Amino acid sequence: MKVQFKLVLGAAILASLASCSKDPTYAKDQAGKKLESTESLNADSKPEAVVIKATGDINSALDQFRELIGAQVNTKPGAVGGHREVNWDAVPAAFTNNNLFPHDFFGSFNPSDPDGRKRGLINTTPGLGFSISDTDFYFINPRYADQFNAFSPKKTFIAVGSTITDNFFKVPGTNTDATVQGFGVVFSDVNNASSTSMEFYDGDRLLGSFKVPNVGNNHPGGFSFLGVYFPNDKVSRVRIYSGSAPLSATQDDLSDGGGEDLVIMDDFIYTEPKN
Repeated sequence: MKVQFKLVLGAAILASLASCSKDPTYAKDQAGKKLESTESLNADSKPEAVVIKATGDINSALDQFRELIGAQVNTKPGAVGGHREVNWDAVPAAFTNNNLFPHDFFGSFNPSDPDGRKRGLINTTPGLGFSISDTDFYFINPRYADQFNAFSPKKTFIAVGSTITDNFFKVPGTNTDATVQGFGVVFSDVNNASSTSMEFYDGDRLLGSFKVPNVGNNHPGGFSFLGVYFPNDKVSRVRIYSGSAPLSATQDDLSDGGGEDLVIMDDFIYTEPKN
């Protein structure tokens, strides 16, 4: 798939982890000032995408992405501009530290549900479901407590039995299919350059596939952020590949002597879903 995209890198953010990066391409992006460049696989290709990514201290990158997609955070149905955020902390205890998290928890259109559940986000997976944890998934494997971190304390998110999470959208508070133009995710403990990525689709049409920057093996739990915005296209599905293997009781992380790069997710940030 040929994609033209603009890449915005918080290079000062990346620089703090330059010495531990195992990815030569990633290492080339280290600099003492913000790097803003346009990279084209083909000058005539479409669509165009604006990419913002960072590792380590990702706050500046998050602020750039929020500003890009609409600075206002929407908390109720009926918004026009602005964006939505999901940080999982509103998930009740009954759905925490188990495998019971409902795939449509933040896509409710039930009038009796609170507005906080009406964020227009539907998650699916070819795996067994989804899980939320406030202990870095200690309940799955006690070794994970030293491998992962929550970015916006204290709860994080995974697909169970799979590395794939597909995200679909509804007009918040309704059952009407919707699209977004931008979507970003905070990840914890991306160790290598090939394990974690995001694909953006308009129906069956692949708009682009983007790698999540890695923190190397010497910073367990370190944060990565990738956000992509399509100014001229609609995104109906975002597929996330989080790590090279699912979390399990028998699988240790690459930076803990295991053979797979295990990754968890925190904040989701996306433009207001519209039909």
